[in-house]
Amino acid sequence: MDPELHSRSQSAGNQTVKEKQKGPVSRALTRRKHPVETGCFSIKNKGDDHMFRAEERFVPFEKKIWLSSPTMHGPELEYIKDAYEKNWMSTVGENINEVERLACETVGCKYAVALATGTSALHLAVKLAGVKPGEKVFCSDMTFSATVNPVVYEGGVPVFIDTEYDTWNMDPVALEKAFELYPEVRVAVIAHLYGTPGKIDELRAVCERHGAMIIEDAAESLGASYKGQQTGTFGTYNAISFNGNKIITGSAGGMLLTDDKDAADQARKWSTQSRENAAWYQHEKVGYNYRMSNVIAGVVRGQFPYLKEHIAQKKAIYERYREGFKDLPVRMNPFDAENSEPNYWLSCLVIDPEAMCRQVRGEQESLYLPEPGKSCPMEILETLARYNAEGRPIWKPMHMQPIFRMNGFVTREGNGRARTNAYIAGGAVGSDGKPLDVGMDIFQRGLCLPSDNKMTSEQQDTIIKIIRSCFND
Repeated sequence: MDPELHSRSQSAGNQTVKEKQKGPVSRALTRRKHPVETGCFSIKNKGDDHMFRAEERFVPFEKKIWLSSPTMHGPELEYIKDAYEKNWMSTVGENINEVERLACETVGCKYAVALATGTSALHLAVKLAGVKPGEKVFCSDMTFSATVNPVVYEGGVPVFIDTEYDTWNMDPVALEKAFELYPEVRVAVIAHLYGTPGKIDELRAVCERHGAMIIEDAAESLGASYKGQQTGTFGTYNAISFNGNKIITGSAGGMLLTDDKDAADQARKWSTQSRENAAWYQHEKVGYNYRMSNVIAGVVRGQFPYLKEHIAQKKAIYERYREGFKDLPVRMNPFDAENSEPNYWLSCLVIDPEAMCRQVRGEQESLYLPEPGKSCPMEILETLARYNAEGRPIWKPMHMQPIFRMNGFVTREGNGRARTNAYIAGGAVGSDGKPLDVGMDIFQRGLCLPSDNKMTSEQQDTIIKIIRSCFND
């Protein structure tokens, strides 16, 4: 049975382009309007409409099931109202003071500086680390670009460290290899992907051995812990985020966390345009408009008491997915159950290599060829979107991004750039028989599932059935 060609694009309506080909069967390339930012195409033989499709069994959700949307409880509005009534509508006020206290209490650090975004927190962390123009900085590879951009703001040069399969975070073996290649590096920016702590002890040991400082990007992992210690406390300077899709939110906002009082004071000064203590506006250093609004802080203040509740809800979602997919050729995003407790921010899956249908992706469009009993991330995401449920691809690794195509990339076996040879077999697979570029492999086979904690168990059961239908013969 030949597979069906679907497509999606925001810019095109329904249209059909017929391919000329040999043989009696005509193939059609069908373009459909679709609410996803990239085009996705698949191929089918005309006349195969009898083939099983999920739409024969399911109807779209009346209200969209989001990947991860804000969950409000009521106190948030009261704190916003308090700021309004007291006219503290600026970047000072009781809400800001309280969220800084709550962050320290929750995470276990000494000082917190409330800022406009998690990205601004990372930027100030990079400044505090003293990164200079042209200086190389080791960075997590499979992450959102906000982990890396602040290094570039300061003129630093990111060098990307590949991922490991156990937690989908920075590989300590690759990090050690990176220090062999770049012994001068003194700063490493390490992220915890999708709320799962990385191999923190091993990463810290490598950095300590080479005299390097850690900046911890805990934007996705607030409330997660490693050996009983909260993420956001393992680096010299650390960042968390309250973006609209995070485990708790202020609609925006972030924080710099540290145990260094002088660093916290310096970050606070930078965040308010570096104003000096004078009766007039005097400035001796460049500053930034990075301080958190007292109104935003009111939302965050109302969210903090619900952090554990949100984590419990996210964990239940993860467990339902794991149970629902247990006999499918897929695996959920992994974590170190012995040493860590994730916050389960996003549930993800990765398809077993032998269960992948053929899929290729360009810079903006993708093409897949459905096969009986197999699927791929783009087919699953397309199918979910058809029923008004939001999933997303795994973060595209930074070393694969056009903007960083010339930056260094290090795998567990050393330099990860230009490893293949037109005249010699190999290069794409490591000596252990596994893909050498782990991040690229997870990106190719993985996706993020609808993980909204307002999703009901009944709705999630339907999503599980829809995804299972993608693998049906």
